[in-house]
Amino acid sequence: MSFTMNQISLLADRQTAGGPLDRVPARHGKSLAWMRCLLRASGLGLLLSLGCVTAQAFDGTKTPADDPSPMQAFRNGTKAYKAGDLAGASQALEFAASKGHALAQWKLARMYSEGDGVPRDDKRAFDYYQAIVDAHGEDSPDTAQARFVSSAIVALGSYYVSGIPNEVKPNPRHATELFQYAATYFGDSDAQYNLGRIYLDGNAVQKRDAITAGRWLRLAADKGHRQAQAVLGHLLLSGNDMPRQGARGLMYLTLARDGANGERDQWIIDLYDDAFAKATPDEREMCLTYLAQFLKDHS
Repeated sequence: MSFTMNQISLLADRQTAGGPLDRVPARHGKSLAWMRCLLRASGLGLLLSLGCVTAQAFDGTKTPADDPSPMQAFRNGTKAYKAGDLAGASQALEFAASKGHALAQWKLARMYSEGDGVPRDDKRAFDYYQAIVDAHGEDSPDTAQARFVSSAIVALGSYYVSGIPNEVKPNPRHATELFQYAATYFGDSDAQYNLGRIYLDGNAVQKRDAITAGRWLRLAADKGHRQAQAVLGHLLLSGNDMPRQGARGLMYLTLARDGANGERDQWIIDLYDDAFAKATPDEREMCLTYLAQFLKDHS
């Protein structure tokens, strides 16, 4: 069985040193300062819509003197969530989030996007993610909370890819800008993978560009992103869009297969099985050499 990139896209949606992939992708003339302005502009008025006050620090610093501790409410909410008291958890987290507690906003956004203990509400999840980005989108990528901020930016981008019926119009170009900001400023592997897919599919960009896609995918793959490893491995093995590197492609697919998780990653398992069956003995042997070096370099 062989797979085209369109087939891989459908499968995935159901849920080389010295080579052209080693160069970090260019920013296409858009500075990080410009992207920060874009982030600010995209969220005007959102804090008011959520009833939030001045941004709450991630460390739980209290706001007005009469504030009964958003941080304590957040702790109560997480404790209730772990205990299975989802109603109590959402109530406590909603209070903390209304006071600008960003971790509470992030947790609620995840709960609403997945329907976890609350009715699924993508618009409410979108608004919470936007509130985090409005308050913390320019935080240093070296801070402890950076991964939550970049996660919120990527989530917003994902919503803009397809939109929210009757609430948020699809805007693939804006989604690409958000992914690029998270990918470059925060080094977010999910954003890098999404950019790779966008350039492979030719969505929201002037034309399909497999080489640029491969560069973004490699950045994510080298951080352990299994979906990026699978797609990049297939690209290198097929040789349709870039010079074929069979052993290295098999290496990335082997890494992806090792991290595959349940039914949602069945497409990765299928790609690996197909690649291993078609690989030559020499490619399989060289793959082991590449794997040993990769694990040494990334341990």
